[in-house]
Amino acid sequence: MRLAKRVRPMLGVAFGAKAYVLAVLKDVEDEVHRSATLRFKFPWFDEQVLADERLAARMRLTAEEKASIDVAAGVLRASVLADPLRFMEGGGSPPSPVDCRVLAHGYVRGCIVTTDDLSMHKLADEFDIRVWHGYELLKALLNAKAVDTALVKEIFDALETNGDLPASWRAARHFKFPKLFGGTKK
Repeated sequence: MRLAKRVRPMLGVAFGAKAYVLAVLKDVEDEVHRSATLRFKFPWFDEQVLADERLAARMRLTAEEKASIDVAAGVLRASVLADPLRFMEGGGSPPSPVDCRVLAHGYVRGCIVTTDDLSMHKLADEFDIRVWHGYELLKALLNAKAVDTALVKEIFDALETNGDLPASWRAARHFKFPKLFGGTKK
């Protein structure tokens, strides 16, 4: 979501040597529509061009995949409910049912889930589900020349100006993008 407004077109376009393709899951779209907070944070989400892009790039699932995702989401959710306190260190919150469904897609389809939610990263690690922070996706886009250095800087600046630059992005600014922002690897 942090990149969707500035990286155009983004969904359904293959990039990089591994031909990554981005999609917004229907579960996430539904969550945005249900949440006043998310609608406020991302007021552009339902602009027609973006809605059309999401629809065109929607992930198609077989009946078997849908059933497997339901089972995997149930297992992930049961794990969260068995010990929700493990996600609350540092002020975090346990992954939601939608978070579990998103991770289940990653597990069943073998795809990479991109999220800056540290609780989702923790749960994904417990089940060997591949996850990236948003800045890792941005780095892959940069490496594939799908974005340029000026846009990367613009994205970081805009997120910082809007108060939406996660701590992981702040650290990555100088660790993952040292040529752009200065700094050295630690």
